[in-house]
Amino acid sequence: MAKPRRSSSRANGHKSPRASRGDGQHDGQHDGRYRAVRPTWEGHLRLSLVTCPVALYTATESAADVHFHLINPKTHNRIRMQTVDAGTGKPVERSELVRGFEIGKNRYVLFDKQELDAVKLESTRTIDITEFVDAAAIDRIYWDQPYYLAPSGKTGIEAYAVIRAAMAKQGKVALGRLVLHQRERLCALEPRDGGMLLTTLRAHDEIRASAGLFERTLPKADPRMLEIAEKIIEQQSAAFDPTQFKDRYEDALRDLIER
Repeated sequence: MAKPRRSSSRANGHKSPRASRGDGQHDGQHDGRYRAVRPTWEGHLRLSLVTCPVALYTATESAADVHFHLINPKTHNRIRMQTVDAGTGKPVERSELVRGFEIGKNRYVLFDKQELDAVKLESTRTIDITEFVDAAAIDRIYWDQPYYLAPSGKTGIEAYAVIRAAMAKQGKVALGRLVLHQRERLCALEPRDGGMLLTTLRAHDEIRASAGLFERTLPKADPRMLEIAEKIIEQQSAAFDPTQFKDRYEDALRDLIER
């Protein structure tokens, strides 16, 4: 008989993680309703002289809902991490910490919050649309993280609707910039459902060139093998259905937890 899995007394009486998901889908994830969440970013969307208040919401969930904590097996207590001075070994309160840029071994230029706030750009609170392009003109390697861009409050909602309708009619994607997580990011905006989808774009210098990876000349495909491969592709061609793809590793972890 398998040895029963030991569980912390703190977890007794709590529902199983899988039980809370019902049919396996995350609550509210695909039921057409966007649950009330705090926006990731709030500011204004501007096109020339037209401005409207907007809020940014994450459009994706974490790939894995199973999160483990570090536990002391003797006490079943969680482990707390401390910020420790690497030289003295003594704990330091997070409120006392500042940012430092390394200019040499163990040599840093220090900056406090006020100094860093002083160099904030306008894009910290404004998405300024600079140009419009065809979506197909943006190489897929540049697309990064998607967000929903929704109007914030009733003020300016008409301006939001006008910008969205104009893009939809022209079939264009807007390019702009915003500061997100302390980085200025290039972003693309496009109409989606009843609102807009904003996708951050990777910078050109973030993309690694493929030079050196594909320099070897590929052999000419054998006609018979090519015909077989084409038939397999034809037989297995289907419409893309994202609901058919599930995280099998997460499911295996949940099964392990429930044993």
